[in-house]
Amino acid sequence: MKVHILGAKMTHAEDTGFVGHVQFEVENHKRPYEITLQSSDGKRDWSYALNFLNEPGSEEEIQAVDEQLEESDAFFEQFVTAVKQA
Repeated sequence: MKVHILGAKMTHAEDTGFVGHVQFEVENHKRPYEITLQSSDGKRDWSYALNFLNEPGSEEEIQAVDEQLEESDAFFEQFVTAVKQA
């Protein structure tokens, strides 16, 4: 699954830890996505939420992206790397 990252940012607060947002497109998908990442220490144990970026899209497409996030460490790690570099 080919991804094009549109933008990334990270914030830190004592109560929530590190929260990052990555906006991205997936090749052959009609709508862009945003993944929100959270980690208490910013190093490990990242949790995530996946949403469409601006408007709703295909349920099948977002499920395919979510499955890839769950199954492929390398796919997930590209988003963690993007927020760490932001």
